[in-house]
Amino acid sequence: MVSNKSDEDFSNEEDLVAFLKKGHDGAFRVLIKEYQERLFHIACGIISDREESLDIVQEVFLKVHRNINTFDERSKLSTWLYRITVNECLNLHRSWKRRFRSYHQSIETDESNYLTELGTDDFAPDALYQEKEVENAFQEALKGLRKNARAVFVLKEVEGLSYDEISGILKIKRGTVSSRLCYARKNLRKSLGKYLDKDQS
Repeated sequence: MVSNKSDEDFSNEEDLVAFLKKGHDGAFRVLIKEYQERLFHIACGIISDREESLDIVQEVFLKVHRNINTFDERSKLSTWLYRITVNECLNLHRSWKRRFRSYHQSIETDESNYLTELGTDDFAPDALYQEKEVENAFQEALKGLRKNARAVFVLKEVEGLSYDEISGILKIKRGTVSSRLCYARKNLRKSLGKYLDKDQS
């Protein structure tokens, strides 16, 4: 019976999609466990707001639940999920109302490693201040990019996707991926020039 299928039985994407389409609760648990962190990183990288990113990820899974039967399986499940996430971010018409809080951590930092140990070099106030300054500068520079370029940058540099994968997710030409990535890198280098110069000196 479908209800007796364990969460461990969905390692094959074809089986996972089949049971998602049957409305199997275990399949949705596996889907969320597998993708929620990756989708959050993408959303947070594009819109630079933790709370809104969490809302977007929740909305993505709701849309998947409602529309899984429209997934035709010609592309990978991850491609479909990334596309929905990016579209949700790009269609977000809310303004930048909240700046990053002082305790906001990098989207690439593991929460379990967020707190530094007292008495270590990492806890030196000047080092922590410089790290936070660079992080804030990067996030501000990222926010300054056009959203379509920000999406390409996050998919490439945070998620490590290939040009072809990004092209499929965003439904744009490979050359457009390259040009948007070039634009993003160029502008980030320009915005972060003084920090990059410090690292190279």
